[in-house]
Amino acid sequence: MSTTQVETTDAVALLKEMVRFPSLSGEEEEIADFVEDYVDREGVMVERLDDNVVFLIGDGDDTLLLNTHLDVVPPSADHPYDPFDPVEVEGELYGRGSVDAKASGAAMTTALLSLAENGWTPDAGRLMVALTTNEESGGKDNGLQDVRPHLPDLNAAVIGEPTSLHPCVAQKGLLILKIHAHGKSAHAGRSHLGENAISKAAEAIRQVEGLSLEREDPYLGSPNVTVTMIEGGSANNVVPEHCVFTVDVRTTPVYTHDELIQIFRDRVDGEIEVYSKRLVPCATPDDARIVQAAQTALPDTEPFGSPTCSDWVFLHDVPAVKLGPGPSERSHTAKERIDIAEVRRAVDVYRDLVKAYFARP
Repeated sequence: MSTTQVETTDAVALLKEMVRFPSLSGEEEEIADFVEDYVDREGVMVERLDDNVVFLIGDGDDTLLLNTHLDVVPPSADHPYDPFDPVEVEGELYGRGSVDAKASGAAMTTALLSLAENGWTPDAGRLMVALTTNEESGGKDNGLQDVRPHLPDLNAAVIGEPTSLHPCVAQKGLLILKIHAHGKSAHAGRSHLGENAISKAAEAIRQVEGLSLEREDPYLGSPNVTVTMIEGGSANNVVPEHCVFTVDVRTTPVYTHDELIQIFRDRVDGEIEVYSKRLVPCATPDDARIVQAAQTALPDTEPFGSPTCSDWVFLHDVPAVKLGPGPSERSHTAKERIDIAEVRRAVDVYRDLVKAYFARP
């Protein structure tokens, strides 16, 4: 655990300390210890749920959650510097997680602690920060999903992911289907006695690629459908009796996953297996209070839709925006780095958003 004493109002110093922890998915204990101790020293109410850290100010019912994740993906092979030794070069901070998404975590934490230090609390509400685990793993073990049942009813949320401090009001979901084609095996020398499952799969792929999904989301457009994997056959002299291919569907809020599954069952010849439908698309109306608060904090930006998933899927029933410092394109790259000035600006943006959200007409 780091023993460095970091000034509460210095988000960049906090980010540097956070980057030092190699907090791969499932290995967040040390960074959670550090954050818990860091917040506790400031006298703010903090709770630990496994390796998820939750802290808040205020005691009213109107709850705004700021959430991002503590985990990072493994280092790449060609980092220009030690990925877990933050290096500052020409105003940019290099390190794994500097963009995705420890900059959001450092800025959210600093925003809440600085508001508390200034004696500000939400009127009849609660401002809560949750720094959670296992976002990057994409598996069933997800920190926010585990924490959610222990949180109060949420009125709004901000998901900290790199958006270059532009408010994201919609994001695509992910539906994964496996389509099975069944045939009849036979010796390849007597192929007329069999039914070739690969040929059936090829026809099914043509049907998939010809699907027309005409409804368009104003921010995300139409769903994207891509065949990504195929497997079939058992030997070079046997007519294959089974072939399966995988379809990646990047979904939008204008279709439910169940609607899309039925479309595939109606229009594609084959057995449709639903491999995963838990990552649903998300969207928040432009007139929602949290969107208006984001636009008050960022008057010179336009809301947009994101093609990438995030932990927003576990808050899909809550009005939310995805918002954080750094460009998404640098996530998971060897040259992951963030503009230091943008980290500091993010603190001001989060504070302004929070105050605008809790302001009453």
